[in-house]
Amino acid sequence: MSKPCVAIVGRPNVGKSTLFNRLTGGRTAIVEDTPGITRDRIYKDAEWCGKVFTLIDTGGIEPKSDDIILSQMKRQADLAIEQADVIIFMVDVKTSMTASDAEVAAILQKSGKPVVLAVNKSDSPGNPPMEFYEFYNLGIGDPIAISSTHGMGLGELLDEVCSHFDDSDFEESTEEDVIRVAVTGKPNAGKSTLFNHLLGEERVIVSNIPGTTRDAIDSYLEKDGQKYIIVDTAGMRKRGKIDDNVERYSVVRSLNAIEKSDVSILLIDAAEGISEQDSKIAGYAHDNGRASIIAVNKWDLIEKDDRTMSEFKKNIEEKLPFMNYAPQVYISAKTGQRTDKLLEMVKFVHAAHNTHISTGALNDIINEAVNKNQAPSDKGKRLKIYYATQASTAPPTFVLFVNDKELFHFSYLRYIENQIRNAFDLTGTPVKFVIRERNEDEKK
Repeated sequence: MSKPCVAIVGRPNVGKSTLFNRLTGGRTAIVEDTPGITRDRIYKDAEWCGKVFTLIDTGGIEPKSDDIILSQMKRQADLAIEQADVIIFMVDVKTSMTASDAEVAAILQKSGKPVVLAVNKSDSPGNPPMEFYEFYNLGIGDPIAISSTHGMGLGELLDEVCSHFDDSDFEESTEEDVIRVAVTGKPNAGKSTLFNHLLGEERVIVSNIPGTTRDAIDSYLEKDGQKYIIVDTAGMRKRGKIDDNVERYSVVRSLNAIEKSDVSILLIDAAEGISEQDSKIAGYAHDNGRASIIAVNKWDLIEKDDRTMSEFKKNIEEKLPFMNYAPQVYISAKTGQRTDKLLEMVKFVHAAHNTHISTGALNDIINEAVNKNQAPSDKGKRLKIYYATQASTAPPTFVLFVNDKELFHFSYLRYIENQIRNAFDLTGTPVKFVIRERNEDEKK
């Protein structure tokens, strides 16, 4: 099933993101009293009277702007209009009707899509100001007075929006086996370029201006029978360099996207190498138990010899030693070089992330490991591993019952982990261990 799509469009700073957040019941879109805050399309489900639809927040349309970001914002809004089944055209009663409003109205009329005209900032929708009636001149139809900040008039607005839906859009469907992928990394590492290449469309603004992507943006993709939700996240700079509220919100959203992902792709700029910030982003994915892939981007720009890749791999292993389980893929998001391998690797590490090992097989491997390398001892007392079981997946989590937790040195636990990894291919996923003590007379 493809749920109906409703796009909110209009000039910058008329309250589109406030309405988006109000209708979706959260703060997915950044709201700040600065024109042009929302640049890309942001998608989230909303519901009215039992009907679920996808709402799209867009950047403001300035039809005749020469500014590169504003012009790309318009392009994103144009794409949202193409995708939408119904359009909410938002205007601001406090500024009255402007020439830009008329130009946007003309664009929407050409689209041939149903348009619902919402006149925002009408604090008394039942008794709108005289300026409200100017908007009849847009030729869009009857305007609806609303206040997105105070939630007034939204019932009438949603009734009108839903009246344009086709009932066949609401047939039952399931969304099983969807892999949620977060594309992460520092600003300007090429995340949006990779994102667009994977999706095969101009989904987010691509610019060489660091910080262009400010929100974590979801897109649905189905390829070779596998369904994905790909999330492009805002680049995360060092904490000391985050100098405004908007960017702080963006970083929080990016971290949240990692937490909710099944697989995190850390994109590293090959020309810049591994930085402290790359390590922090990787660490966040690791600490949250996410399956991970390290994608080294802009590999086409690197002068190479027969040692270049092996030296880069060694450098990654030295600087990200806690993530030695993550596969490395060397790509060019710009040219598409080896990007096809990324989705294949996503499926592979996702499967590893959800691996379940039977108790019998797990204990066989651990017993064999102990026989090959005797457990450590202290003051005549030796560590005994009575038995083990897997408690959960995503990531694989193992409970080991022992006689004394203090004897279970970190180095020996790492050895046990490596033996399990060698026996069962757990490439791309962290594993977790829970060590529990069991007295001699309780052992099984």
